[in-house]
Amino acid sequence: MAFDFYMPDIGEGVVEGEIVAWKVKVGDTVELDQPLVEVMTDKATVELPSPRAGKIVAINYQDGAICPVGKILVVIEEAGGSPAASPKPHGHTPVSQHVSAVRSPIASPVMPVKVVEAIEAIEVIEVIDATATSSKVLATPATRRLARQLGVEIGRVPATGKHGRVTTADVNQFQTTGTAMVPARAPTIPSESSLRSARSEPGFLEERIPLRGMRKKIAEAMSRSVHTAAHFTYVEEIDMTELVAVRDRAKSRAADRGVKLNYLPFIIKAVVSSLKKWPQLNASLDESTQEIVRKKYYHIGIAAQGPGGLVVSTVRDADMRSIFDLSREIARLGEAVRTNTATRDDLSGSTFTVSSLGKLGGVLATPIINFPEVAILGVHKIEEKPAVRGGQIVIRHLMNLSISIDHRLADGWDGAMFLQDVKSLLEDPTTMFMEMV
Repeated sequence: MAFDFYMPDIGEGVVEGEIVAWKVKVGDTVELDQPLVEVMTDKATVELPSPRAGKIVAINYQDGAICPVGKILVVIEEAGGSPAASPKPHGHTPVSQHVSAVRSPIASPVMPVKVVEAIEAIEVIEVIDATATSSKVLATPATRRLARQLGVEIGRVPATGKHGRVTTADVNQFQTTGTAMVPARAPTIPSESSLRSARSEPGFLEERIPLRGMRKKIAEAMSRSVHTAAHFTYVEEIDMTELVAVRDRAKSRAADRGVKLNYLPFIIKAVVSSLKKWPQLNASLDESTQEIVRKKYYHIGIAAQGPGGLVVSTVRDADMRSIFDLSREIARLGEAVRTNTATRDDLSGSTFTVSSLGKLGGVLATPIINFPEVAILGVHKIEEKPAVRGGQIVIRHLMNLSISIDHRLADGWDGAMFLQDVKSLLEDPTTMFMEMV
């Protein structure tokens, strides 16, 4: 019998999920708990396993589609059951019912086959055709143009090229064996002007990738933050020389405990200590009640680059952790992001975010606030530079910190004083250690 697999309630507050990628197709036989599909929500990306063993008879939401919680996502004919008609989804056409539209030849100058092959050999682009209905067809614009000229439906052409790309040879072979012949054209050697003409055509040097999955969520979050929070940025130079020495002395002890010690745990400790003095920056705005919510807990977000884009993982209760404990947790979260195994708790609930690119941190940036938080701290690279100390020019380890603040909820004074406190703690680590819990 047919089993309707409904989109599950993946997490608290989740009402829908975006289909990132199907692991199966209609007609496939699946085992119990076999991965079916990757789904992205506002909280995280999860992989849904098959709840039954059987055969896939209908997929109701394609890659990139939004499936509400409680809607039928896929229909599975259970092993040993009798076939049943697949229900029609609401507002979506099942993948199994999609039929590629036949594209009629267009009126355009015919390019000699040899020219097409010469251009294709350049291999400057592979286009993902987001409009293909039966599957994603990889082919260069020249190959697509040839298919249109020959009256060949490119979605039906078996691909033999690199990464499953349809080549001009594939199109010619399919036209010869599968459709009516067209008058042959004498091959010619491509000229430089022919190649230049082809390169100037729209799309030849472009790649089109559907905006979906992680990149789409990042785009939505960044747009919301920029268009909602009133950003302003304050920058300060930090003399990290004393902290560099402290960290160098502590590295061997950290290594004995299996910890790779960097500067981020120290920065987080300084941030937490300063947030306790400036609670307006460890807050959020409840727009439904028009209340500023000051948090008495300190869950520090770490913005870092993951395989699919920018991800903010959360170090919970950072005020209650030691430097070594912070290092371990940061390393654990980083590995979870890199391997796409982070949980919803790992990726949510932060109250203040720190954004750092490490050695690639650059001189200055104006980070975008991790909405609905009030502020975000940008950490930039440490460099040896000349500085004036006691009337003498000396070499010091200098670093810039930049803080972006939502001016609706905090004033410039709050941001400047907060960063000055962070600066004083980092420049004199002994005072930081005195204030640690």
